[in-house]
Amino acid sequence: MKVTVAYWSGTGNTEKMAHAVAGGAGTQALRIGDLTPEQALRDGVLALGCPSMGDEVLEENEMEPFVAALENSPAAKGVKLALFGSYGWGDGKWMRDWQERMKKAGFILAHDALIVQGEPDAEGLLACKNLGAALAAAN
Repeated sequence: MKVTVAYWSGTGNTEKMAHAVAGGAGTQALRIGDLTPEQALRDGVLALGCPSMGDEVLEENEMEPFVAALENSPAAKGVKLALFGSYGWGDGKWMRDWQERMKKAGFILAHDALIVQGEPDAEGLLACKNLGAALAAAN
């Protein structure tokens, strides 16, 4: 199985994380706007990235509708999933909420969520790469 890595990024921090996750998984990172929810679910292993926005929520114009479509898809049941993203403040509430939503939708959380404050440094990028490698090995 191939790992699909999809992300939304506003400042580029989560984009850097996505490329590192994809590098570890041996695939490429795709922007949320460049694939459909059906395509994201097709490979059976999915890494989704989004930064914390506003009051610790997902980005509302592209990412939230995409995640809602994934939640409502019967194809989500049993798909292995890992979540990642960057944040500027707060304590990671957006990620905990997001993980809970995805579990309720039937996804299998294949790895702990990965969050990085601000721009990912070398250690953060290595953690992203390791996340991608773990997902690839989970196949």
